[in-house]
Amino acid sequence: MAAGGARGLLGSLWIALLLGQPDPSAAAARSGSQSLLTGSLVRTFTPFYFLVEPIDILSVRGASVIMNCSAYSETSPKIEWKKDGTLINLVSDDRRQLLPDGSLLINSVVHSKHNKPDEGYYQCVATVESLGTIVSRTAKLTVAGLSRFTSQPESSSVYKGNSAILNCEVNVDLAPFVRWEQDRQSVFLDDRVFKLPSGALIISNVTEMDGGLYRCIIESGGTPKYSDEAELKILPDPEVPQNLVFAWPPSSLTKVSGQSAVFPCVAVGFPSPSIRWKRNEEEIITEGSDRFLLLAGGSLEIRDVTEEEAGTYTCVADNGNETIEAQAELTVQVPPEFLKRPANIYAHESMDIVFECEVTGKPTPTVKWVKNGDMVIPSDYFKIVKEHNLQVLGLVKSDEGFYQCIAENDVGNAQSGAQLIILDLAPATTGPLPSAPRDVVATLVSTRFIRLTWRTPVSDPQGDNLTYSIFYTKEGINRERVENTSRAGETQVTIQNLMPETVYVFRVVAQNKHGPGESSVPLKVATQPEVQLPGPAPNIRAYASSPTSVTVTWETPLSGNGEIQNYKLYYMEKGQDTEQDVDVGGLSYTISGLKKYTEYSFRVVAYNKHGPGVSTQDVVVRTLSDVPSAPPQNLTLEVRNSKSIVLHWQPPPAGTHNGQITGYKIRYRKVSRKSDVTESIGGTQLSQLIEGLERGTEYSFRVAALTVNGTGPATDWISADTFESDLDETRVPEVPSSLHVRPLVTSIVVSWTPPENQNIVVRGYAIGYGIGSPHAQTIKVDYKQRYYTIENLDPSSHYVITLKAFNNVGEGIPLYESAVTRPHSDTSEVDLFVINAPYTPVPDPSPMMPPVGVQASILSHDTIRITWADNSLPKNQKITDARYYTVRWKTNIPANTKYKTANATTLSYLVTGLKPNTLYEFSVMVTKGRRSSTWSMTAHGTTFELVPTSPPKDVTVVSKEGKPRTIIVNWQPPSEANGKITGYIIYYSTDVNAEIHDWVIEPVVGNRLTHQIQELTLDTPYYFKIQARNSKGMGPMSEAVQFRTPKAESSDKMPNDQASGSAGKGGRPVDIGPDYKPPLGGSNSPHGSPTSPLDSNMLLVIIVSVGVITIVIVVIVAVFCTRRTTSHQKKKRAACKSVNGSHKYKGNSKDVKPPDLWIHHERLELKPIDKSPDPNPIMTDTPIPRNSQDITPVDNSMDSNIHQRRNSYRGHESEDSMSTLAGRRGMRPKMMMMPFDSQPPQQSVRNTPSTDTMPASSSQTCADQQDPESTTGSYLANTQEEDSSQNLPMAHVRPSHPLKSFAVPAVPPTGPTYDPALPSTPLLTQQAPNHPVHSVKTASIGTLGRTRPPMPVVVPSAPDMQETTRMLDDSESSYEPDELTKEMAHLEGLMKDLNAITTA
Repeated sequence: MAAGGARGLLGSLWIALLLGQPDPSAAAARSGSQSLLTGSLVRTFTPFYFLVEPIDILSVRGASVIMNCSAYSETSPKIEWKKDGTLINLVSDDRRQLLPDGSLLINSVVHSKHNKPDEGYYQCVATVESLGTIVSRTAKLTVAGLSRFTSQPESSSVYKGNSAILNCEVNVDLAPFVRWEQDRQSVFLDDRVFKLPSGALIISNVTEMDGGLYRCIIESGGTPKYSDEAELKILPDPEVPQNLVFAWPPSSLTKVSGQSAVFPCVAVGFPSPSIRWKRNEEEIITEGSDRFLLLAGGSLEIRDVTEEEAGTYTCVADNGNETIEAQAELTVQVPPEFLKRPANIYAHESMDIVFECEVTGKPTPTVKWVKNGDMVIPSDYFKIVKEHNLQVLGLVKSDEGFYQCIAENDVGNAQSGAQLIILDLAPATTGPLPSAPRDVVATLVSTRFIRLTWRTPVSDPQGDNLTYSIFYTKEGINRERVENTSRAGETQVTIQNLMPETVYVFRVVAQNKHGPGESSVPLKVATQPEVQLPGPAPNIRAYASSPTSVTVTWETPLSGNGEIQNYKLYYMEKGQDTEQDVDVGGLSYTISGLKKYTEYSFRVVAYNKHGPGVSTQDVVVRTLSDVPSAPPQNLTLEVRNSKSIVLHWQPPPAGTHNGQITGYKIRYRKVSRKSDVTESIGGTQLSQLIEGLERGTEYSFRVAALTVNGTGPATDWISADTFESDLDETRVPEVPSSLHVRPLVTSIVVSWTPPENQNIVVRGYAIGYGIGSPHAQTIKVDYKQRYYTIENLDPSSHYVITLKAFNNVGEGIPLYESAVTRPHSDTSEVDLFVINAPYTPVPDPSPMMPPVGVQASILSHDTIRITWADNSLPKNQKITDARYYTVRWKTNIPANTKYKTANATTLSYLVTGLKPNTLYEFSVMVTKGRRSSTWSMTAHGTTFELVPTSPPKDVTVVSKEGKPRTIIVNWQPPSEANGKITGYIIYYSTDVNAEIHDWVIEPVVGNRLTHQIQELTLDTPYYFKIQARNSKGMGPMSEAVQFRTPKAESSDKMPNDQASGSAGKGGRPVDIGPDYKPPLGGSNSPHGSPTSPLDSNMLLVIIVSVGVITIVIVVIVAVFCTRRTTSHQKKKRAACKSVNGSHKYKGNSKDVKPPDLWIHHERLELKPIDKSPDPNPIMTDTPIPRNSQDITPVDNSMDSNIHQRRNSYRGHESEDSMSTLAGRRGMRPKMMMMPFDSQPPQQSVRNTPSTDTMPASSSQTCADQQDPESTTGSYLANTQEEDSSQNLPMAHVRPSHPLKSFAVPAVPPTGPTYDPALPSTPLLTQQAPNHPVHSVKTASIGTLGRTRPPMPVVVPSAPDMQETTRMLDDSESSYEPDELTKEMAHLEGLMKDLNAITTA
């Protein structure tokens, strides 16, 4: 049963449970007399079907016809007949009568030109009272027409042994009634004499006995009708062969499966031909086949055709001298057949059901439904779904009966039916029934759906075991539908698929185990009105009307409220992202000015008074082709020998082909005889060898591209001379005449001259080189080249170089040389010396002038045209000699040293195959004979952007810690972005197979590589795809990434969200990292907090304790600041200066500065720490750590928890919240940049200078040593005060107790040495024993280690310098060591108490 029916049955399952029967849907497919349910309320399905149905009949006038029909039922059915859809009244009809079995007898069929009462379509109707009605298939009665000849036999002559054919075409209905006579005697048909289905007669292998007068006769009742007589003459064998011709070639046929098909094929000639057949180019074997039969004269009969026999049939006639062929198509049609028949259904009132019906046939059948013999007209409650299925919504008692699916096409029809029984509800069992649900209201009303909510009945306030049925109908309609809640206890439902601006009446009924209870008071709700915009314009078509225009046609939209005002036609070139549009008033438009042979997409949007409607689907069409509009490019000539020249070229520029290039036309001539032009048309290859030329002669060549439309423009004439004599290639070349090397630091310039014997062909040169051996690397260059630069060599290394000339026979004798590359420190460009002659400079060959004015013109995303000028040419820049130019190019990346080169014989070259949005550099040199120029000045060009050709990569999805409904999507840019990424689109859906327009879309700006998606459903698999966008359009989508959201929301959150690892309000979750270990006695909370299981009282104790400690610390600091002496005021000194280098002690005691305050907890003492002698105020503007060892991890056992619980920095989502610590201490907050990392306990800062980021530094003054709360930052460093002329000191506290350090970093035993002149201020180092130093990339928290820009952090600034100095003076003068020790001991006691609370 359909989904709607199964859903509706939920409201009546209590009947099945009561009677001990299965779900009614299990019997939906049953037919016959089996009962679904037992008891007095249930009826069984009644067998009612046709035993015999009428079939199509061909009759003749005056004959009698019987249309057979017989139906079966337990109660004898009443049989009636319909003709052309109308019941036949047989009571007063004397010619037509009903036979006892239900068949229809028609006596003496009446048929005339103007009166055809009996011809038509007949249908048998069977009815059983109180059960229903069924109808049979439709049968056609055809009465053969009046005797009439379409064509008459004609006299003919045929050679003895050939085949003769006598034509006699009649109406198709009369063909079975045709017979033949020879000399007024009947012709007997056999294997040699055959009558075609059309009535024609074929006689094969004729003899003299076959000559005579022939006529055909139509005997269709009444007086026979005779054709004209035609004489058949038999001629003796000719003495000379006669050409083969088809006297009757085969013609295409259309047959119904199961029929026989005959392909006539008659060929005549001398010698007499033999006939054979092929199907789809495969030979047909007729001998021994029961399907294929070769008839008289060579005709082919196919018996009982099926769809597999359809195809192209070829008749092949062969007489030994020649062979001829003729083809014909066989099309096979198939009457409708049922793949799935409707099944009997039990149902209750108000339910929705679906009768399924699946059919096949050729042509595709149409389906209509009949209920109790009457056509079902689709409406709001009777709908055709999934092409052929019938859906009935909101069943009522009158819907009961027999439903039939009738399928028909051009060649037949078929029917199949099923019974629908509406069950009565059984009375409720003993027990209390629910009262009416209360307060039914519509909480959400839209145009096509309404959400209802209600309260549980008074009788059952909890309502956990209640299910609900929601009955609804249109106001004024008595057909009620039902929707059931999906689970027990649910008190809301959404009713879908409603009509806009329609009043519906709803009522809710609760059900318990005893049955349904009372109904709620009916609730009337009207859906919202829907603005009726036009639908898509149907049947949009586009066709190219010329190479530059396309005509688009469409029809008026079928849906829409209001008159269509106009249309907007959108069109866009394929591969572009700019869509153009034009306003159209009619239903067609021709767009001109398009590019030739280019694909365009078109779509139409209709407008009415409400605005634009739904767009049509895009239709794509290509403009017609034309001749190319540009000549081929880069034509070069290569003289092979004295009689041949090879031409090389490239296709015309992209966009100028105007069609498929089908070939190239080459025209050439002698320069001395310009009028004598020779043409040569080749294929699509890009080179051509022209042979048969004269020795020592100058020839000019030009090339043009061809399409099916013609020849495009040709290139300019280019000339070359053939050799006076052919060169020898029967042996290898001789040794090159000279070899010179010039080493540089990392390269060696090699130059040479060709062999002295110029009569041996040289195809190129092989250069070998290596350190100590020339066989490490080998490079081959063109025979025209005279020098080469070997690059990427090691400095100060001894290289051995070898040079060999080669041709097609092999390599010649090598020439050796060696050189030492220069050291790194040598950057001079003096001539190098050769190892074998160290004091003899090698003179360079006289160079040519390099090309000038090199320009790069950008043509597309992969093409750049290079042009230049040659000052060694005349002013007209015409090349008259055999010089050529070498263009080299590479990407403008310092690491890329690989050049690509190409030769050209003109002053321009088109470089193709480049990467989009890439900067290239180009240079050119000229070569003439053995002389070459240096490379020209470089020209640069950046190719245009292209849509991204690869998707974003490394797509990952992680859940946001503490917020299971929120996920974070991370990715990396596409490998082939082909331009600046301007944005991303994130698609996500719960169905990976859904159409992409059904996915939810989240746009992201181009500089972001992460995105949060909130309010997802728990415990649900989601699929994510990402698409990148640049200025040219959208790139491909990434593969779908699956992620299942957590099952439930976390409830163990810490106060102030500190336990969840957030860096302030709304901060991102902190990834503790794989090395994190929880402290002893701590909880294994998913948030990494040791206090997450504590109740609220314990949390309150912690908060109060921290507050008390803070107050004590503030009091101590206040005492330090107020108790000072006048003598110490006179000894103010700059005791707090930022350390700008390593702590190195001076050897001379005179250089010792007044000491910084270093507090030892074990023993109180002051140690001097040396400062930089000349601190540079500029150094603190951008303090960057020198290396990753500047920060070492703290103890993971205790301080990692403190880092998390007492984090003083904020994430980027809480930039507006200032540090409360700064507020309490009266300090000025300062905005700084904090590089967050995914592993805070092992944080290190990347050693990368930046002009727009500052590492975070927690302000530490000498007074801060007594304030534990001020030292709770995860990372400590110097902070420059606003007065840059004063530098504050760095406080160092050596920890001796797990809580004494309180996340204050310790001083390492040895520190790295800093150059005071370098503009850097190191962060304070942190050291943990037995833990290695990790270098972690700077990244945002919770983003899988992906690099992000630093986030702004608010940290308190240090006090003014004068106040700090006073505090230092007071602290040194006002306390004795014993007194200070007591204060520290008291502080340690408080820390121990706090430690005991937090680890409890």
